[in-house]
Amino acid sequence: MIDNKTFIVVGLVLAIIIGVTAVFLASGDPDGLESAALYVQDEKTLTGLSPEDGDPEAVGTGTFEYEAPLPDYSMGEEGGQTGEIIALIVGIVLMFLLGYGISKGITSIKS
Repeated sequence: MIDNKTFIVVGLVLAIIIGVTAVFLASGDPDGLESAALYVQDEKTLTGLSPEDGDPEAVGTGTFEYEAPLPDYSMGEEGGQTGEIIALIVGIVLMFLLGYGISKGITSIKS
């Protein structure tokens, strides 16, 4: 039987391996999230093409806007693939720490 610490370390290492591999295997022109945003903004139908003048990066005119700390999972144009790898590793570790902290908080309340 595998102990909890080993399970967590193996899971974290696998997540990092998958994340780093994704940099080289992922499409350079993804559209899933951007397409959904256009649909929500009524600029696109579910089965139709994206509008010619549609800005796929737009959050919406006059609505909530923000600046992502690591936009498009990268560190900008000058970062290249190395920047993407660093951004993914930082994201994976931050999400792990957040999940671990929440789980520890929940277990401390239960006991």
